[in-house]
Amino acid sequence: MENNFRRAFLAILVVSIIVSSVFGAVMGFWAGAMSGGRLNFDKLFNLPGAGVGTIKTVNEESAVISAADKVSPAVVSIIITRNLPNIQSYNNRYYSEFFRQFFGSDFSDFFEGNQSPNDSRSGRDGTVKREIGGGSGFVITPDGFIVTNKHVIIDAEADYTVLMNDGKKYAAKVIGQDPIIDLAVLKINAANLPTVELGDSANLKVGQTVIAIGNALGEFRNTVSTGVVSGLARSVTAGSFGAAAEQLVNLIQTDASINPGNSGGPLLNIAGQVIGINSAMAQNAQNIGFAIPINEVKNTIESIKKNGRIIRPWLGVRYVIINQAMAQANKLSVDYGALIVRDQNQTELAVIPGSPADKAGLVENDIILEINGSKITQENPLASHIAKFKPGDEITLRVMHQAKEKTVKVRLEEMK
Repeated sequence: MENNFRRAFLAILVVSIIVSSVFGAVMGFWAGAMSGGRLNFDKLFNLPGAGVGTIKTVNEESAVISAADKVSPAVVSIIITRNLPNIQSYNNRYYSEFFRQFFGSDFSDFFEGNQSPNDSRSGRDGTVKREIGGGSGFVITPDGFIVTNKHVIIDAEADYTVLMNDGKKYAAKVIGQDPIIDLAVLKINAANLPTVELGDSANLKVGQTVIAIGNALGEFRNTVSTGVVSGLARSVTAGSFGAAAEQLVNLIQTDASINPGNSGGPLLNIAGQVIGINSAMAQNAQNIGFAIPINEVKNTIESIKKNGRIIRPWLGVRYVIINQAMAQANKLSVDYGALIVRDQNQTELAVIPGSPADKAGLVENDIILEINGSKITQENPLASHIAKFKPGDEITLRVMHQAKEKTVKVRLEEMK
């Protein structure tokens, strides 16, 4: 019995030694072959797509990319330059550091004497042409009409240069400014330019995806940002450095990033159509920007395309919008409408002589309540209503005259 056990133990031991030797030899061969490149483990086990050094390529296609590709060639950067005094103070370190801290190194160059009177940009009058700002715009006609914001080109003494997406530069001429909304039109001498497609801003929905393109911070041109429509029919008081504040109404609110320099650029829908013109941003807020609905300016754009200039309808009254506080303070019978009044200095008449309003019999202290059945309110002031029409259109006003309501028909004329 004991002999049988010993024989079995010895047999198992011998078999184990043989198997271990064979396994070790095989693994050693594999390791050597793989390290020498003679054997690919992935191919041995038929593993597709694997292996050392394999590069994976991901093709991404999205509506945002398509929209940006479609519109970017027609989006331009607007460079603002002006002749400024070539001030020098012979390396005055105090002034240099002061202006560098608050205005940046470029501005402090003036106070470090880095711009000499012989500089190629220096004028004979002791001035030097320098870039003072920038904005955005977009091409609406192949022959070079460009839409932007009025506050971008507010400086009448500045020169404006349009930088195209392909790097070409053109001197630009200001064709006109819309006196009602923050809109202006430039013209460059060019042909066969790419243009944008105008969409419809009438049926926008909160939460709808939008895309903003523009010259962010006046430095990063054709910057694309995405977001949603976060509000509609907003009213804001907007202003920029050196320009008076103005009331903008019926704006699109969006959380797509609109930075300084984006002003005048397009706000797009997911199809790459322009549904707004980026105009303002809320200070001390996170991603709250505003755009002028494209439908508000379509008449102006069509006027430019057809006539080469901005043509606006004109009523010819000065007014203030009535609200509840004003109605209570003055014991008015209505808390909405446009009260026809003189200018604050009393030298400008309430109704302009010879105007459509004068011809229709409107007088000072009349209150225009409605135009074609639509109420005049702070959210929809008189100017916004008039802007929807064209010169020659006849409109119907509901007017409060000496505590009695009456209906007045007025034929609008062109603003001169």
